[in-house]
Amino acid sequence: MTDVLLIQPPIREFYLTRKRTIPYGLASIAAALQQEGFTVDILDALARDKSKPIPYPEGFDHLTPYYGRFDQSRFALFHQFRHFGYSHEHIATLVRERKPLVVAVSSLFTAYAGQALATAEAVKRFYPEALVVMGGHHPTVFPEEMLANPVVDIVLRGEGEVSLPALCRLIKGGNTEDTDLKKIPGIAFSAEDGLFVSDPAWVKDLATLPLPDMEKIDQGYYFRRGQAAITVVASRGCPFPCSYCSVSSSSSHARFRRRPVKEVLREIRSQAGRNDIGFIDFEDENLTLKKDWVLELLAGIRNIFQGNPVELRAMNGLYPPSLDIEIIRAMKATGFRTLNLSVGSFSVDQLSRFRRPDVTRDHDRVLDIAREEGLECVSYIIGAAPGQTADTTLEDLLMLAERRTLAGLSVFYPAPGSLDYERCKTEGVLPERFHLMRSTALPLDHTTTRLEAVTLLRLTRILNFMKSEIDTRGKLPEPRVFPGKERFDAGGDRTKVSRRLLTLFLADGIIRGVDRAGLVYPHETDRGLSQMFLEGIKIRKLSGVRS
Repeated sequence: MTDVLLIQPPIREFYLTRKRTIPYGLASIAAALQQEGFTVDILDALARDKSKPIPYPEGFDHLTPYYGRFDQSRFALFHQFRHFGYSHEHIATLVRERKPLVVAVSSLFTAYAGQALATAEAVKRFYPEALVVMGGHHPTVFPEEMLANPVVDIVLRGEGEVSLPALCRLIKGGNTEDTDLKKIPGIAFSAEDGLFVSDPAWVKDLATLPLPDMEKIDQGYYFRRGQAAITVVASRGCPFPCSYCSVSSSSSHARFRRRPVKEVLREIRSQAGRNDIGFIDFEDENLTLKKDWVLELLAGIRNIFQGNPVELRAMNGLYPPSLDIEIIRAMKATGFRTLNLSVGSFSVDQLSRFRRPDVTRDHDRVLDIAREEGLECVSYIIGAAPGQTADTTLEDLLMLAERRTLAGLSVFYPAPGSLDYERCKTEGVLPERFHLMRSTALPLDHTTTRLEAVTLLRLTRILNFMKSEIDTRGKLPEPRVFPGKERFDAGGDRTKVSRRLLTLFLADGIIRGVDRAGLVYPHETDRGLSQMFLEGIKIRKLSGVRS
């Protein structure tokens, strides 16, 4: 019998990026529990190779015109909605077999909160005596809504490394009186005198935490090209006040905290001693803000992996003003091949709404250094935010067209706890259902319409394909007039399909796809926006990603 079973629930989505679902937070909580003498297991319900096609959930009907028809080209977006991970019933069966004292279910993202609750409901059906605890960002922001479901016994708000061990001590000792429970930091529960909700609990000093117990995770599932792919979090929170972010200094999240370099290196060294590591993703919001800290970190990583190349990424994005030639050279020497650059927008007005500084000059400086050092870059912008127009985002794309970088467009979604979430709520544009609060659902139909948003996404795919053509062939293909009807078989060669469609787009600005039968068809898009993009491309000098 296990004291505590920590569960990463399944999700339902159009796609899944495996290397970004490593349950790092649960591994950290597991280590904190074990330090207190509790036995712990992690049930990673996402660690399963198979996924199941399912119908669109309620409220997704507006996506059918945009995603409903299969497209075999590289301009495709999403098509089939899927259940990723184990079924809720299989999870509940495993819980019943293990008979834990406490079942703690992670609910990090609001869009997937329904699957966390469905997991809890199945656990209660199969193992009614389980004490179900919910934690993560969603329960932290919405404790009352989570406790309204009778299967949720307790919510722990904030970070669980302190609160969950404290709760387990009480439960194992038989002290479950309301007066005792109310002393636990971050707790929310239905007390005899009504709903009790305490403030979120945050770890003040990250150096006091034990290293995450990654041995509890099925690391084989997260292998990449035959080597282990690991996640490291060297800091928590963010010092910047960006309006769209749920962990910024303007959000309800805790302040920015950075771990000592020696602790981060101890963690990496520990994992390297057990695994052949080929990839490390730093899931920090701002990895490079403090120069001496990051240089010490990079030097330490080189020392650990000397002679054994490892690829590093910072997939949450890097702040361009924090990067100089010394840091970039150190990053390259340590294993960075690509720099993910956080831009937001190039529009001064939109940046003001985002509460972000203009990083254009530093962004371009970093691109120049990256070119000299042989590194590739991806530059991330946000579109379809409240108050943001499609014209603004289109101009951002055209700015990236001229630069030696891949374009990354993120469609805005309202993140609970952020300033923009409250703005959407005040202006009456907040989606009615939690599961709509994801980029793939095109959640807002505001100053940028959904039709414009999906058009911008496809134009981003087209732009990046143009860049790949410049890199590989030195030029774009010649425009070709659409004959009115066309069918062709490219033998599954998506690049060949895309190149042929690009010739048509360059002639008339219409975005097309190719279905399974090889029939060319027009996508549902804003053709005026596509024409503006095409005209903008014609008067600019396009750059590739490597050339």
